[in-house]
Amino acid sequence: MASQRKRNPNGGGTITKRKDGRYQAAVYVLQPDGTRARKFAYGKTWTECDTKRRALLDKVANGVPVPTRSEKLADWLSYWLDNIVKTRRKLSTYDKYEAHVRLHLVPMLGAKRLESLAVADVRRFLTRLEKQTTVATAKEGHRVLRTALTAACREELITRNVASLVEPPRVASRDLNPWTLDETLSFLAAARRDPLYAAFVLAITMGLRRGEIIGLRWTDVDLENRVLYVRQQVQRRRGVLYDDDPKGRRRRAVPLPTMCVAPLRWHRMRQAEIRGKAGERWQESGYVFTTRTGRPVEPRNVYRSFTRVAQDAKLRVIRLHDARHGCATLLVAAGVAPRVVMEILGHSQISITMDVYTHVVQDTQREAISHMDRLLKRRINRD
Repeated sequence: MASQRKRNPNGGGTITKRKDGRYQAAVYVLQPDGTRARKFAYGKTWTECDTKRRALLDKVANGVPVPTRSEKLADWLSYWLDNIVKTRRKLSTYDKYEAHVRLHLVPMLGAKRLESLAVADVRRFLTRLEKQTTVATAKEGHRVLRTALTAACREELITRNVASLVEPPRVASRDLNPWTLDETLSFLAAARRDPLYAAFVLAITMGLRRGEIIGLRWTDVDLENRVLYVRQQVQRRRGVLYDDDPKGRRRRAVPLPTMCVAPLRWHRMRQAEIRGKAGERWQESGYVFTTRTGRPVEPRNVYRSFTRVAQDAKLRVIRLHDARHGCATLLVAAGVAPRVVMEILGHSQISITMDVYTHVVQDTQREAISHMDRLLKRRINRD
């Protein structure tokens, strides 16, 4: 044993015996902020303690930071939002994450230290959050926490992500109930004289999102070759309209249906008239859909116009986003492959497309069974 306790070389750390009989190793390690500090490790035997000392030295040799004390979750979440989310994610994503951190994560889990955060803590947090808010909020809170802890793992502040070990709450899927083909045609007929008629045609025939429609510029529309480029979207955040990447940063070129060409040409001529009347008040922005002074239209006003036209046509009011589901339904019913539908609509995951696909296939199967039922009844009655 005496030979094991020989003096370690400089930088090799030390091992001493404590009064309680355990052994203590002390090694200078690299901190996440670049400084060096003393890290202690403990063992019941000298050999166990020496193993831990060597593990720390290996991390020192490889330049791996080893925090001497785990910071509180609240401190890490603040750092994560300001230095990782804000610089790498979209503003809408930052706002959503920041709200969950401020309203739920910090009040309920902020005092916990990163290394001591356990699976049970996360599970209790989700149960409490679900009772106080909704299942959907709890599920989103789980996703935010899991993302934040994944970043902490990358920074080597913790060795495992306990949030990923907890199953998130299950949210009941929203029933898809888009307009039927007859309802869609009735809406388009009623919207023909509306200033945003071309926008509604794009929403219904191409499934464009509201922000993508507002963000369209004339440079994104090739009427001659019938191609539309989805390169950006317009969002309102913190009282300001701003350009942003499409959802999931999925830029795409989509063939333009023939029935979209005439409405867009009519819209361009009408915009030229408005520009002439506005004179010096016109602010050239290049957007397809603008106000009377050339500024992009408000996202809320697009939905208000959509709702007003539906009500005037005596149609059930649906969300503008449901027109996007209607487009997917029509594409799938027409026999378009799910992967192609996914690319047209800009879905981030094929599972989103398959939700619509399954819904339509079930309707098609029901039709086929009914047709077979009629054939069999006819044959039985004849016999």
